[in-house]
Amino acid sequence: MSLKLPQVPNSGLFKQGYQSMSNADGAIVRNIEAVREISTILLSSMGPSGRNKIIVNKLGKIFITNDAATMLNELEIVHPVVKILIMASKQQEFEMGDNTNLVIILAGEFLNIAEKLLNLGLNVTEIIQGFTLANKFVLETLDKLVVEKVESLLNVDDLQKAIKPVIAAKQYGNENLISKFVGDAVQLILNPKNPRSFNIDNIRVVKIMGSSLSESQIIKGMVFPREPEGSIKNIKSKSKVVVFTCPIDISTTETKGTVLLHNAQEMLDFSKGEEQQLDQMCKEISDSGIKVVVAGSSVGDLALHFFNKYNILLLKVPSKFDLRRVCQVCGATPLPRLGAPMPDEMGDIDIIETKEIGGDRVTIFRQDESTSRTATIIIRGATQNSLDDVERAIDDGVNAIKGLLKDNRLLPGAGAVEIELIKLITKYGENTPGLLQLAIKNFAKAFEVIPRVLAETSGFDSSELLSKLYAAHSNDDGLKFGIDIDNDDVIDVSTNGIYDILSCKKSAIDLAVEATNTILSIDQIIMAKRAGGPQIPKQGRPGNWDSED
Repeated sequence: MSLKLPQVPNSGLFKQGYQSMSNADGAIVRNIEAVREISTILLSSMGPSGRNKIIVNKLGKIFITNDAATMLNELEIVHPVVKILIMASKQQEFEMGDNTNLVIILAGEFLNIAEKLLNLGLNVTEIIQGFTLANKFVLETLDKLVVEKVESLLNVDDLQKAIKPVIAAKQYGNENLISKFVGDAVQLILNPKNPRSFNIDNIRVVKIMGSSLSESQIIKGMVFPREPEGSIKNIKSKSKVVVFTCPIDISTTETKGTVLLHNAQEMLDFSKGEEQQLDQMCKEISDSGIKVVVAGSSVGDLALHFFNKYNILLLKVPSKFDLRRVCQVCGATPLPRLGAPMPDEMGDIDIIETKEIGGDRVTIFRQDESTSRTATIIIRGATQNSLDDVERAIDDGVNAIKGLLKDNRLLPGAGAVEIELIKLITKYGENTPGLLQLAIKNFAKAFEVIPRVLAETSGFDSSELLSKLYAAHSNDDGLKFGIDIDNDDVIDVSTNGIYDILSCKKSAIDLAVEATNTILSIDQIIMAKRAGGPQIPKQGRPGNWDSED
């Protein structure tokens, strides 16, 4: 009798190299552990006192940041379940531009609670149903917890209510200065007749090393980190602008040709004909009233010579995005052909100046009187990493306007709304019959992570501060009390102007619950063999003969 060896389950079902992990192997628990790992990484980076992380990406570039979206972009995560969570976080970034950290942290906390409920004997379906009911209740309740509104985007003080708390979470201590820059930039480009036409791409940031953040400035128009190509560097009066997307040079034919020259005179006449043709074209452009040419492609030396001859300023802009913005600033039409433009294809610019800022030569397109739908914030700083972090803070502040356009209502910040939600969800859970009550009441506990982390990162005893916060919220007028990260006490958020945007908070909670339910409903992971054959093991870099490898 031959010995029959036991085979791997499903060995005859899939091709060789497949991996399968079912619920019996602890798939759900392993998924929860993977999510816990990523949420723990991001947990300490939340809030105004959030810690920075150093991330070195595959290209060796170093990032020092506490911004969740930047971290998730640079970390190469391969776990399929964590990728689902990152997709939810990226959706939040795309829709609202802020609170990406909140999505990951809440989802991680919901899954921790789900693991405890599974250990208690609850079914996955019951947990998902309980979480869905609780989420529906939260989205309805948040509308009732509104404490403030942004009445008009055209009022700078009103706008600061939403912008300042968002920027304080990234750049605590500099929030007054940065939020003033963002508020002023929004006022410059906002159309009073149609504020909803606001586009976040119309606010640009130019980073110039040196000096300090207080030396930053706003310009109505655009700033390019390069100087004009020719000898004309400045234009002080209102001028006509043309934008070319094609190369500015003698046109070359697609097919090769041979020219037979019999003597030196023929050769001189041949090159002179090309020069005359280019001279004629530059003269036509000058005669049409153009004083500024913006080139989106290469510029020949001969063309540059003739533009200098006719006192035309020539600026090369290799970026397609910047070229589009130049057209917005000046009101010009990008031309794919070389030649004199029609009057409706030209744009206008008030002043063009070339300045030296911190050792860098920059060209400034300024619209002082004409309407411009683009503003540029020039930020200064000592290191590239600090400049990048300030840029991310400005980006979040500008994105906050996007959330306000969807819904102008504001919730109390500093952990106040989370504590109030715990109280209300627990009360709702007690009135729910059956086992769902357990899932809903535990769902409420997840929100405690926000005020707890705010207290811990500020260096305070979280247990003591949370008990003060719960005591303050037990009163009828306790909704406005949040955490004071400076003085280890509770604070009235309405007098200190600490608010959260309602639409951002709703979106983050909804996406976190949706991602949690998706992850909980997975009971098996089947992974195919990686395509492309076996991976070549990476060899270590050869070290110096007298150094350790």
